[in-house]
This record gives sequence, structure tokens and C-alpha cells, in this order.
Amino acid sequence: MEPRISLITLGIDDLDREVAFYEALGWPAPQRPDDEVAFFQAGGMVFALWTGVSGRGASGVELAYNVRDADEVAPVLAAAVAAGGSVVRPAELAEWGGTSGAFADPEGYVWEVAHNPAWTIGADGSITM
Repeated sequence: MEPRISLITLGIDDLDREVAFYEALGWPAPQRPDDEVAFFQAGGMVFALWTGVSGRGASGVELAYNVRDADEVAPVLAAAVAAGGSVVRPAELAEWGGTSGAFADPEGYVWEVAHNPAWTIGADGSITM
């Protein structure tokens, strides 16, 4: 696992209100593939607002580590377990077309590990939607 964060997700209740807030701060319009999530390009990473993220194993904040190939998701989860973490969601095909799973560190902070075929990961680890 490379030392980087691809995505930070905040679990929120009102997506339209939160998007309006960040846009009022000067952030560009996000990608909104559905009524549950908004993705903002934030430099070399992505910032997401997601309704109901706490139902996915996180406590309102979820970090993400994106990998370059779907076959890398399960080995990263296994490495997290070997290091003392626990699997929150096993690697599986996601409804949005990628592969996703999640682990919790020893303090319970959740990291999603995902391959999104529509996003590019640069050699330096930066991610572009």
C-alpha cells in the first residue's frame, strides 16, 4: 500500500445543502452520478459528500485508497488484516462499476479500498476523476 489518501468522504444528511455550501465557498460544481453522492476534485485527490455513508461501515468519515487494478483490492485488505486491522466490507464488485472493500484500522477508522475504472491514478498517486 502506497502512503497516500485518494479520497475523503463525509457522511451527510442533506446532499443539496452541502453541495451548495462548498460551491458558495468557490469550489467547482461536483460530479453527481446519483442523488446520494457528490465528488469534488480537490487537487490531487477527491473529496466526497455521501448520504448514508455511516450505513456502509463508517462513522461519518471514511478515507479511501484507490488502486490501479481491481485485482489489487483484496490483497490490500489482507495486508491491513495482517497489520492488525479488520475487514469491514470484503472486496466485491460495486454497483457503480468498480471493485470495492473496506478495512478498519486498530482504532476503528475506516478506509475504503477501491478500483474505479473511470478514475486515473498518476505515477505520484494523485487521482483524477
